[in-house]
Amino acid sequence: MSELEVELALTEPQEDFVFSEWQFPAFVGGFGAGKSDALVTRLMMKKLAYPQFNVGYFAPTYDLISLIAWPKFEERLDAMKIRSKLNKADKELKLSTGGSVIFRTLDNPNRIVGFEISDGGIDEFDILDPKKAANAWNKCIARCRKKKPDGERNTLAIATTPEGFRYVYERWHKDPKEGYKLYRAPTSSNPFLPDGYIDQLRAIYPANLLDAYLEGLFVNLTSGAVYPDFDRHLHHTDSIILPGEPLHVGVDFNVYNCTGIVCVDRGDFPIILDELTGVRDTPALASALIERFPGHHITAYPDASGRSHKSVDASLSDLQILRNAGITVRVNSKNPSVKDRVNAVNAQILNGDGIRHLQINTNKCPVMTECFEQQVFDKNGDPDKTAGKDHAPDAVGYFIAEMWPLHRPSWVF
Repeated sequence: MSELEVELALTEPQEDFVFSEWQFPAFVGGFGAGKSDALVTRLMMKKLAYPQFNVGYFAPTYDLISLIAWPKFEERLDAMKIRSKLNKADKELKLSTGGSVIFRTLDNPNRIVGFEISDGGIDEFDILDPKKAANAWNKCIARCRKKKPDGERNTLAIATTPEGFRYVYERWHKDPKEGYKLYRAPTSSNPFLPDGYIDQLRAIYPANLLDAYLEGLFVNLTSGAVYPDFDRHLHHTDSIILPGEPLHVGVDFNVYNCTGIVCVDRGDFPIILDELTGVRDTPALASALIERFPGHHITAYPDASGRSHKSVDASLSDLQILRNAGITVRVNSKNPSVKDRVNAVNAQILNGDGIRHLQINTNKCPVMTECFEQQVFDKNGDPDKTAGKDHAPDAVGYFIAEMWPLHRPSWVF
């Protein structure tokens, strides 16, 4: 390890991130994991590699720049024995070695114009609303265009605490594209924290928030989660559909977004093993089920509203379309109440005996898994239908509420 690295005293996750050769690395960590320190150090290393070029530091607010970034950069520069001069009006830190560190806020991404940098970094990126974050990311990438003499790529890194299933989750965790790399850092990875710091956090935050704020994990931070006890690790199974096995499919009818959640019943509890989502219409869903699962008897548990005629075929109801395809339809005259359906699903997720519980192949059913994790209650106390996380839970709920209903006790006076 070089003299510079010894002086910086990096933790293992910090060192992996600081010296990462990926173009778009993300340092996602808990409170006190050294995220800002790692980002500042990485930018200084990039700056020293190309002394005459500028680098950029971006943050959601001016306070994060003035209260965190400036002091940390000055601390790093002092350790490196590099003189600097801060121009607060221009938000620019000039270095004696040449070039500058340019600071910009992300409160209005459209103002990120008029300069070029070789490399950049964004601090506490996940604070931003996902739509604003996407715009800010694109604007920052557009600034990273100063051509390097050795042909190395321009880079843009982020450091952040995870704030639920937002832009960082989508871009770096769920579906990372080429060049994107996530480095995770739990709070415990930092040996320089004061004694008792982690215990203090445990005393303040509930368990679900500790996963984010201590472990750096992406979790639902909303207290009104519809399925609060679902855990993609606890409920995961590697099981697959067996040849000839009877299939039970919860169905939610929607134009251009029909959903079928494919389950099996083994040992009198539901196992979710496949999904069809974003299907155009009911005929397409029926065809897909028959084509994908030949040799299986399929029973559908659909939305009772499918009795009505649909525009896709004015002469047939959704239920009749399923029957005509050879699918058995099991449906009551009306849907269970939303509350009863949600409670029935939660009962299978929790399953009080502590041994059996709902299982799901999270690899085969990514949409169902995300919906269990992310659906929340709206301001009226109903499961939210504005974020697109309702179709899969509705579909599987029709199946579970039919097969494992929650019967109210009969009281005798």
